[in-house]
Amino acid sequence: MILIGIIVSASMSHIQLFTASNAAPGLRPSLFDPTKKEIAMKLVSSAEYSTTDWRSQYAFIKDIGDNRGYTAGIIGFTSGTGDMLELIQYYVQIKPNNNILAKYIPALEKVVGTASHDGLDPTFVADWKTAANDPLFRQAQDYKCDTDYFYPSVTQAEQDGLGALGQFIYYDAMVMHGPGNDTTSFGGIRAAAMEKAKTPAQGGNESQYLNAFLDARKAVMLADPIRVKNTSRIDTEQRVFLQQSNLDLNPPLIWRASGGNFTIP
Repeated sequence: MILIGIIVSASMSHIQLFTASNAAPGLRPSLFDPTKKEIAMKLVSSAEYSTTDWRSQYAFIKDIGDNRGYTAGIIGFTSGTGDMLELIQYYVQIKPNNNILAKYIPALEKVVGTASHDGLDPTFVADWKTAANDPLFRQAQDYKCDTDYFYPSVTQAEQDGLGALGQFIYYDAMVMHGPGNDTTSFGGIRAAAMEKAKTPAQGGNESQYLNAFLDARKAVMLADPIRVKNTSRIDTEQRVFLQQSNLDLNPPLIWRASGGNFTIP
């Protein structure tokens, strides 16, 4: 029997369907399974923050020198790309009164597309860390991570016929490169991969397609003139799982990322 679960969140306008871990044999696991999603969150965090404890990153905020202003929170919302602005706007929506970050919305609107801290310094960093103690701010980060990055990437991966590893590879790329169809965004990387190999939904080989996707993504990372060219999340993490033919992303998982050694037993 196939077991289907439904998660309904009062703070979200969607219903999440997932297949339980003990679903019928032959049904491939998905990141919509909470157990698999937890693995994906740990993997992303290991590359972004050198720890699998992703829940400890709600308070993280720093200008990491990538020309995107401040990077903060569980998946690296940035002031320069606008997703930090959208996060705080949503936070104000669910907490309209006594919101410590509400006053920064005008400044965040002005710095989108730049690395500027104008209107944010000197108090924004401390106020972000204070807000991270608020369960509603943590809830807001979870929600925007899901709706802007996790759900779109995993849904696209499922449509392309990819299993849990491919879904994670898409999600990690969406987090780092952002949505969009230009050559350096997720859509552009996917398009470049599809020029080299067919997706499983198109009748292609899953491993061959994922290798093409990782090749396309690595090329974008190495060509970036600003960011540190650390491709360990591909070379010693995602490619390792792919070489092991672990297309369902089943533990145990052993990998290296950002100078650290990690294990999910």
